[in-house]
Amino acid sequence: MHRLELERAENQQVQRPFEQFGWMCWHRDQLRYRRSIHHDGRRLQFPPAVRRASTLWRRCQRIDYDAHLSHLHGRRREAAGPRGPAKGSCSSECLGMPFTAQGAMWALIAVALAVASPASAQTSPRQRLSALVPQIERNLRENVVPFWFPRSVDREHGGYTVHYGPKGKELPGGTKMIVTQARTLWLASRLLRAKVAEASLREAADVGFRFLRDHMWDQEHGGFYWEVDPTGQEVRGPHKHLYGQAFGLYALSEYYVATRNREAMELANRLFDLLEEKAWDREYGGYREFFARDWSAAPAGERPYVGDEVDQKLMNTHLHLLEALTTYVRAGGRALAKERLAELIAIQTQAVVRKGWVACTDRYERDWTPILDAAGARVSYGHDLENIWLVVDALEALDRPTAPYHDLFRELFEYSRTYGYDEEAGGFYDSGPPKKAADRRGKIWWVQAEALVSALQMYQLTADASYADVFEKTWHWVDTHQTDWESGEWYDAIQPDGKPREANKAHPWKAGYHNGRALVEVLERMASLSARE
Repeated sequence: MHRLELERAENQQVQRPFEQFGWMCWHRDQLRYRRSIHHDGRRLQFPPAVRRASTLWRRCQRIDYDAHLSHLHGRRREAAGPRGPAKGSCSSECLGMPFTAQGAMWALIAVALAVASPASAQTSPRQRLSALVPQIERNLRENVVPFWFPRSVDREHGGYTVHYGPKGKELPGGTKMIVTQARTLWLASRLLRAKVAEASLREAADVGFRFLRDHMWDQEHGGFYWEVDPTGQEVRGPHKHLYGQAFGLYALSEYYVATRNREAMELANRLFDLLEEKAWDREYGGYREFFARDWSAAPAGERPYVGDEVDQKLMNTHLHLLEALTTYVRAGGRALAKERLAELIAIQTQAVVRKGWVACTDRYERDWTPILDAAGARVSYGHDLENIWLVVDALEALDRPTAPYHDLFRELFEYSRTYGYDEEAGGFYDSGPPKKAADRRGKIWWVQAEALVSALQMYQLTADASYADVFEKTWHWVDTHQTDWESGEWYDAIQPDGKPREANKAHPWKAGYHNGRALVEVLERMASLSARE
């Protein structure tokens, strides 16, 4: 689908004659990134068919700026004589027919305006989105859910088996990490609440909860271990990291919401109290992240499980604390949790946003001074897009309006769309340097998942059809390329050459949490949109 970015005027029509367009980007380098017409600062994005035509045209000739101005003013250049066609025209050999520069330019404008015209739209954005519901339901019920449940449930030792090869075959060995165990418990609980395969998912959720309670919870010092062996009897990662604690709180809270198991809520309360006592940073706000097993300061120079330095704070960790506290508040947790959630909203909309870029970076000193070395001065499009909808969710949990944040959300989304979105095929790339095109151009499974929810969230907030277009195109990418319909689940990554990366389908850092959550969120939001029609 094409993308139309115009000011919100009646019928979204360009009402001025062609001659008032200020200029056109026909230079090869500009066409590569911005195949568009500029009109008083507004941009009309050509649809794929027109972009393909412009690609053919570039192979013929390049139109320089002077030739374009001459054409707009009705002036003609003299023919080039025996050397060949004049600059700004094309010989018949290029496309097998007479094809002048001027004719090509006006043909492209006419097609672009015809496609962009509201009269040409067959369906509304809501109708197009609604038409995707059967595909999304199929992806969830026939691809993602059966890959994980009940097959991942470890009935012998408890918890979940999360080691599967590229073709979905279970791999021997492997440890059990709090992040993946909690994410899978969360997913089972969320699917249970969404009434997807209730009976089998209740068993899966119960098994996961008991494993967290009996084997991953530190009975002496409190909090969750980072990692245990497959049986749960041997602790492999005794230190405490807030990244893992966040997912523990997230899973316990969602499990309680789905089952009303009071024991889960009691454990969630104990964890929240522990984080308040040991990890909340009274001086600078947010949370300190890495501790020894007994919650004392981790030795200086020891590398944390996530991040680079003991005293660093990560946007990533605080993003997951945000989602955890949002669910904990909704579950009826401690009253103080609302204050901490409001603080995290401020961090995720202020402290981690680089004002000159209107994009987020990940690494910070304890006092929230950004670390912008070569590794730190990067933008993760997936985290920025995820941040948008998780902040909206947190605001709604606190019954606070979202309108004061809409401009920020638009700018965050636009940054990722400008530098990290594949206009041709759909989907978002991994990451890139500030205010430059993505240089890590693989399409990671979780980035696409968060992009789907974020695009739909932005459409819900603004009714701007361009967000629906991004959603639609990204969904088609996911369902066609990212989803493994033969072996199940989504591919870890699709490489720039279009081939899936040869990687395990599941491992300690890849569970069904991102894509499973995205599909449930999208379906529920689609139902909400339909109910308002």
